[in-house]
Amino acid sequence: MTLPEIFKEAHSRDIGLISITDHDNIACQVIAEALASEYGIRYLSGVELNISFSHPRYRDGKAISLDVLGYQYESDNPALTIKIGELIAYRRHRAEEILDNINREFKKRGLAPFTRKDLEAIEETVDGAFGRPHIANYMVRKGIVASRQEAFDRYLVACNVPKMPLSLEEASSLIRGAGGKLMLAHGNDPNGTSLAAYTTSLEEQCRIIREAMLPFLDGIECWHSRLSPETTSAYISLARENGLMVSGGSDCHQDPIIMGTVDVPASVAGQFGIGEAERRP
Repeated sequence: MTLPEIFKEAHSRDIGLISITDHDNIACQVIAEALASEYGIRYLSGVELNISFSHPRYRDGKAISLDVLGYQYESDNPALTIKIGELIAYRRHRAEEILDNINREFKKRGLAPFTRKDLEAIEETVDGAFGRPHIANYMVRKGIVASRQEAFDRYLVACNVPKMPLSLEEASSLIRGAGGKLMLAHGNDPNGTSLAAYTTSLEEQCRIIREAMLPFLDGIECWHSRLSPETTSAYISLARENGLMVSGGSDCHQDPIIMGTVDVPASVAGQFGIGEAERRP
């Protein structure tokens, strides 16, 4: 979906506050803010950053992948802009390596390999940061797989290449340096990219956050389309005990469209000094 399509859909769903949190990309923020104003929707600048995080008590200290959300930062901040540029360039390089890995799988199955023209065709569909979903969509369009999920199950998980390493400390410095707030995203997401990779125990997850993450976080995402009510309750308690902000969202990747389906309290907006966001009549 294009930005105008996203905001038209958000307006039709009576969404009062929205943030576009592209992965490793902030290029859309100025346009997004203008569209939000056009539709009478409150807006927070946003970005989702992937970080490499390790804890000595888990997996022998080996790092896992986590996501953090940056909100209300200045999108023209030089340090943030430079780092985002590096992340975007690396994503392009990573996509090339993923396609090379896929081609090795194609060879085993007697399929024609992806070429430079295929890479360019995929790149034309990218509006933001180049990621595996773009490759999956192209594979569906070419008839290689029947669905995006099949593309991941058969190829993209096995053929994955690590993202550019970014530490929690660096992500925090970048977002806070740009005047923003940093949140731990979907900390107990059972689908991965969360502390569930270490442990599914909420008590242990909260301990990890307290021991190793608190100095670098401004808040925790407590409401999410894949977080259980038990997780929400535990994370809210942790935030209250440690003076952290709370946030939430559907994490809509547009297929399916789930924006506005997570019941985030209107009071969340007040933490950002923009007044409570309420659904219009």
